[in-house]
Amino acid sequence: MQVCLASTSPARLMLLRQAGIEPLTIASDVDEDAAIAVAEAEAGRPLTPEEHVLLLAQAKAAAVAAGLATTHPDFTGIVIGGDSMFALDGQIFGKPHTAEAATDRWLHMRGRSGVLHSGHSVLLVQQGVVVDAADDIAHATVHFVADISDEEIAAYVATGEPLEVAGAFTVDSLGAAFIDRVEGDPSTVVGMSLSTIRALAARLGISWPTLWNRM
Repeated sequence: MQVCLASTSPARLMLLRQAGIEPLTIASDVDEDAAIAVAEAEAGRPLTPEEHVLLLAQAKAAAVAAGLATTHPDFTGIVIGGDSMFALDGQIFGKPHTAEAATDRWLHMRGRSGVLHSGHSVLLVQQGVVVDAADDIAHATVHFVADISDEEIAAYVATGEPLEVAGAFTVDSLGAAFIDRVEGDPSTVVGMSLSTIRALAARLGISWPTLWNRM
């Protein structure tokens, strides 16, 4: 049984490798802003964080699965799509992109807690054709240390690490020292919940051990 990760995220790839899976990795190239804009126009309101991450996870998996029909017509296995978003006090924190935005977020987050929402979409593909699908959302509450200084925030932001990750923090690299604790599946905060992916695979009739290919 093959596995395709609809992402080139190093964090998501690392999670699967640690779980004994060496996936095919393909970037989805989904225009996220456009997809959200269309969905919100159709709904007539802003999407909730849960709707946001699930929509993008589904879009990424679907885009990559569609491409497999041409690039890998013999592919038989699952395609995994994921998306994450951090929310604190009702405010959504995506990727900050700039040092100024990352600094502002850390000044706001220190000593507080927020929820990381992670959407997951798993498509079952046979000979390049999608035959079934399952999706779900995982949540993890992240508590930040209260005593992180302005100098530590500046030093962390200067590394560039928090600029392109949801919420402007990591739990598996430099940012880990500034996280007090995580409630929920820790892998959710890294990039996707392995327990959720396993459950979705099971819903599609796939036993998790059959996906192991790098033990």
